Amino acid sequence: MDGFTVTIWVVRILFLVLLYLFLFGIARALLRDLRAAGREPTVELGRLVVIDSPAGEPAAGSSLPLDAITTLGRDVNNGIVVDDQFVSAEHAVLTFRGRTWYIEDLSSTNGTFNGSPVDGVAPLGYGDELQLGQVRLRLDRVRR
Repeated sequence: MDGFTVTIWVVRILFLVLLYLFLFGIARALLRDLRAAGREPTVELGRLVVIDSPAGEPAAGSSLPLDAITTLGRDVNNGIVVDDQFVSAEHAVLTFRGRTWYIEDLSSTNGTFNGSPVDGVAPLGYGDELQLGQVRLRLDRVRR
């Protein structure tokens, strides 16, 4: 073997070693991020407190945590299931944008109320009461 062939083989081996080191570094960084995300507590943005629920589900006095987008309705696929005959399957959606909560009625049959009927998207403040069917809910801050 001449010197040129040996040099080519050394360069090839060095390239493969560097490539595997690079891939190993990426895999290690991804695993570290996944583990960190698993350790972080979920941030609760707000909660709904049930004021009145004649049908009993959700129970009066119970506190329901909210995600950034929380659906409300009778269907079991909603974030918060409201068992009331006057509530639609997909009744309303609560969204947190910026630092404000918004309620949107999803064209429900009996409407969503925040003191007055909600038409389209309406902002909510902490302490505001929502009414879906016969169920009344209050938007509260998270206790820390």
